[in-house]
Amino acid sequence: MRIVIMLFDRFTGLDVVGPYEVLSRLPGAETVLVAERPGPVRTDTGALGLVADASLAEVGAADAVVVPGGPGQAALMGPGPVHEWLREVDSGSSWTVSVCTGSLVLAAAGLLRGRRATTHWAAMGQLAEHGVVPVRERVVEDGKYVSAAGVSAGIDMALGLAGRIEGDLFAQTVQLGIEYDPRPPYSAGSPDSAPPEVVAALLEGSRFGE
Repeated sequence: MRIVIMLFDRFTGLDVVGPYEVLSRLPGAETVLVAERPGPVRTDTGALGLVADASLAEVGAADAVVVPGGPGQAALMGPGPVHEWLREVDSGSSWTVSVCTGSLVLAAAGLLRGRRATTHWAAMGQLAEHGVVPVRERVVEDGKYVSAAGVSAGIDMALGLAGRIEGDLFAQTVQLGIEYDPRPPYSAGSPDSAPPEVVAALLEGSRFGE
């Protein structure tokens, strides 16, 4: 099974690494990181770089394609090689999935029109602009299209996808192996539970509010 994860300048690190940690463990998985050009690609903080194994032009097929989010997503909303590649690889994929604002890129490429999808809560309104039905859930499935809400939700999405591909027992074994048992010290992981001043502080000058 070929799993292709797309990188772009200023992607969010966990959007890639979280799903990779789960999906790369599928039996027979071949995980390929791709970008417009092969080589190092930096995250939104600039402190972390991942290496794209191949260019988009070199990878025309995938069983599963993963599109992360991040502030660099804004540069990918117009027509261009990324949209062309996404439409090509999607035509033969079994699964096309996104994390955070990666769903906006899929939407802009025309792949989610009329479908249900989610994204980071602060960007939710942008989905409707591309004919998508926004859903405020952590993971949303619509046929072969699976979208995750903000950043950490990519792990939930990947575990659910692993369960659909290889069965619940396998997915639960992976969950136990990576000890994914989140118990955050604060109840501030959602705009519904976070104090108003926390929501305001994040939106002010934050990449999620751009």
